[in-house]
Formats: sequence, C-alpha cells, structure tokens
Amino acid sequence: MPHEIMNENQVAAYLHMDVRELTKLASRGQIPCRKVGGRFQFHKGEVDHWVERHMHTMGKERIEGIEKGVSAHHGFDVESLVIWLLIPPKGIAVPLEAKTRDSVIRELVALAERADLVYERDTLIEQVHKREELCSTAMVPGVALPHPRHPLPYGIATSFVVVGLAPSGIPYGAPDGSLSRLFFLICSKDDRTHLHVLARLALVLQEKGAVDDLLSAQAPDELGALLAQHEQAVLGKR
Repeated sequence: MPHEIMNENQVAAYLHMDVRELTKLASRGQIPCRKVGGRFQFHKGEVDHWVERHMHTMGKERIEGIEKGVSAHHGFDVESLVIWLLIPPKGIAVPLEAKTRDSVIRELVALAERADLVYERDTLIEQVHKREELCSTAMVPGVALPHPRHPLPYGIATSFVVVGLAPSGIPYGAPDGSLSRLFFLICSKDDRTHLHVLARLALVLQEKGAVDDLLSAQAPDELGALLAQHEQAVLGKR
C-alpha cells in the first residue's frame, strides 16, 4: 500500500541496497524520510515516487536490484514477461496521430478506451497531465512514459500499457529539449504494479540498440515483436 510505513531494513531490501548506503542517503536528505525515536522512517509511496523520478539516472545494475526488491516485496515473478503481457490487442499505434503533448495523452487514452480498459476517461487524462506538471516523463532520449500521478483502482478495468510511435517527434518536455517519438502510457490499478512495470521498462530501454530498434518500427505488429524480443533479452541475461 502507498501509505505503508517502512523501516531502514525494509527499504534497503525493497531497493536492493546496503542499509549503510540507505542511511547515508537519509542522513543527507537525499531520500524522503523522517526520524522517529532516533530511527529513520519511510512512507512507501514517497519512496516509490523517489525511485520513479531518479530511475533515468540509475545504472542497469541498480535498476535490476530495485526490480528484484520490488518483485520480492509484492510477490511478483521477476523472471516472467511484464510489459508485453500488459499490452492489450490493438494496444499499439503506429503511427500515433498526435502533434502536441495533450493530443499524445488523449490519443493513448483513446487507444486504451477502444480496448475497453478505461472507465473514467476524463479522470485518467487529468491525472496524466497532473503527473507531467511535476516533471516531464520524457526522461529517455526519444521516449516518454506518461502515467497517472496515482494508481486508479476504479477508473480502469485492469492494469495496462499502451504504446504509440509518432514518426516526426513531439515536444514533450525532455530536459535536453529533444523531441519524443515513442510513448508508453502506463496505468496501474494498484501501487505495487506501477513501480514493477517502470523498472522492467527502464531495463528494456537500456538494452543495447533497443530504443533505435523500437523507433524504427513501421507497423504495430513490428513494434510489438521488437518490444517482446528486447524484454525477453533482459530476462535471458539473468
């Protein structure tokens, strides 16, 4: 649960890091926490947001560790496909007919809506915009990962990922000012699924040649096959 209170040992296991490293981050105010009775205390939801906002700066080994820790905490099978299984039939748009950030979000939500996955369309669009207002999800060159600020337990039928590829690129707020072309809308019914999906997707995007391969896709089936191929490659290297 996002309001779960965790101690130092629990968070160290969750993030797959040494307790001493975690304590150092906490002491320096570099991870959200508070001190209670001389011990650091963490809200799981705040830790999840911290990971989400810093994941693009983390190396492959750190992300793999986080995925293992998160999977163990929530009871996921870290050795199984994640992203591919969450994409519904016809959940990939190539090309994505959008020219602005707002139209990207609306087109991706419409894609999920046509798959009967969205109950509260306007709420979902609003929540994705609110997340973008915190900081852009265009953290990987050429790729953006829009998602609601919070899980939507009642607004969607099940957790899902839909994907769109805009050939000409769209200004989506990337820190370096570059255009984004590939978009993954990630929607989770619960807090536990969200970080699990983000960690796996980050690993896929770090695979050598993965982003270039995905950006070169000419059709939905091709993009889907490439995505499954690179996710399988991540699993095969363990």
